[in-house]
Amino acid sequence: DSTVLIQAQSGTGKELMAQSIHNASGRANGPFVAVNFAAITESLLDSELFGYVEGAFTGASRHGASGLFERANHGTIFLDEIGDAPLSFQVKLLRVLQEREIRRVGSAVPIHIDVRIIAATNQDLKELVRQGKFREDLYYRLNVFPLAIPPLRERPADILPLAEQQLSALKVSPAAYFAPCAKAQLGTYTWPGNVRELANVVQRAAILSLDGIILAEHLQLPTIKNGQP
Repeated sequence: DSTVLIQAQSGTGKELMAQSIHNASGRANGPFVAVNFAAITESLLDSELFGYVEGAFTGASRHGASGLFERANHGTIFLDEIGDAPLSFQVKLLRVLQEREIRRVGSAVPIHIDVRIIAATNQDLKELVRQGKFREDLYYRLNVFPLAIPPLRERPADILPLAEQQLSALKVSPAAYFAPCAKAQLGTYTWPGNVRELANVVQRAAILSLDGIILAEHLQLPTIKNGQP
């Protein structure tokens, strides 16, 4: 049940890793709820994460609504791009992590929650702390079990298996495969977009290949010069 902090570049599969941790835990039968702080405006964070009661604000549902923390009760909540959380909200989040209680917007009644926290970021939280953009106490509260996912270029042995997995998932043809020239190009490209970019490249190549045989020309990868694209 320890809090996990996943640190990795964009496109490396942070949410997939978080989901895998959840699935392998004692909470696997509980909900897995993902929150992306980069996708929620600051004005909506409180109501989205903590919920609200009837009449809490203009346009609020007549019966109120539960927040994402409540929906993750007895399961896992994944706080993605935690480095984008505004400072004003970080204070509230710290209190939730300490007390394991939330209060719906417009209510003074605390609600106990039993959730496992997995946070993730593509930013250097220590540097954000130094710049005053991330609370130091929240950083240490989250950094119980740090987990770093290396970029795809540092995992060359993973590239071809991941590409073949993506190709198989597309169900282009049972006989679809990467020709040797394509395999060589997959292995020499630096993949700045990581696994997400690899998935897009494989899908495009599958579309361009008429017979399921993926050639280097179907990948449409930039030319490598001096080890850099």
